[in-house]
Amino acid sequence: MRKLLYALAASALLFTSWVQAQPELRSDHPERYTVVKGDTLWDISARFLNNPWYWPEIWHVNPQVANPHLIYPGDRLALVYIDGKPRVTKVASNGVVKLSPKVRSEPIDTPIPTIPLDAISGFLTDTRIVSPEQINDAPYVLEGEDGRIITGAGDKLYARGEKPADRVGIFRRSKEFVDPETGEFLGLEARSIARGNVASEHGDVLTVDITRSSEEVRIGDRLLVSEDRRLTTSFVPSSPDKTIEGQMISVDGGVNQIGQYDVVAINRGEREGLEAGNVLAVLKSGNRVRDPMTDETIELPSERAGLLMVFQVYEKMSYGLVLQASRPLSVGDQVTNP
Repeated sequence: MRKLLYALAASALLFTSWVQAQPELRSDHPERYTVVKGDTLWDISARFLNNPWYWPEIWHVNPQVANPHLIYPGDRLALVYIDGKPRVTKVASNGVVKLSPKVRSEPIDTPIPTIPLDAISGFLTDTRIVSPEQINDAPYVLEGEDGRIITGAGDKLYARGEKPADRVGIFRRSKEFVDPETGEFLGLEARSIARGNVASEHGDVLTVDITRSSEEVRIGDRLLVSEDRRLTTSFVPSSPDKTIEGQMISVDGGVNQIGQYDVVAINRGEREGLEAGNVLAVLKSGNRVRDPMTDETIELPSERAGLLMVFQVYEKMSYGLVLQASRPLSVGDQVTNP
């Protein structure tokens, strides 16, 4: 009898977990919504769901559509029920639900983005994680034309080393990331300073014309192959397939407190199963207090305090954008499955 009770209890627990791991409609969700310029997929997901990362579970579109998650300003969305389950789909101007593809005349870069691209564009296009060997072996800036120690767009500079390519990016060594739990080296952040073209070579001395700069180029900055990365807006909010337990290890800008739309680095990456678009919950570390009875120091439980979405994944670490923060977050706060 006791074994039967244990089995029933376990079954109930599994059923409860399964029920909880489902899309939850907001109590104030709209029945209809018209997409406007400035919307993001995350914003729209959060209008319908308490757990926006389950958007793929409720988004309904004809499977023949090449990219079913492209939503455009002016699209009208409706909450409908298919086989008793809630689904959000596009509707025609006359209110008829559209369940078949149609040709669009808009340019390909007009769909709404998943998250605010202006907050992460520099990381998607320029900043990269490299090994110390990659940065140490790269050509380095000797000086600018006429002996200048600082140069910028429109200037010429001289560098020494083996030419990486005709088009180069000029980078500055930035943060070194180390896992706070294991001490493992995770990667070196190379921050983009400028771009240029190699105009000529004289032995191992390169003459470079600077075509664009975001900061002043200095002596010692490094030349790496220029990568033309296309900004992607196609990643979709999702929960990681594997169990993730990590930490926020850095925040862009070096601020003390982390809030909405701050870019953070976390100590988990491709090898742990993370993918771009994965949503993680942020757990605020509990305070350490003294037990008045035993004089022991007790650490209070961590509390959920925010959500972030991973947008750039490397082997051992990732960058994410904080989308929700109910209280100020800090480096060292835990990240886990939502």
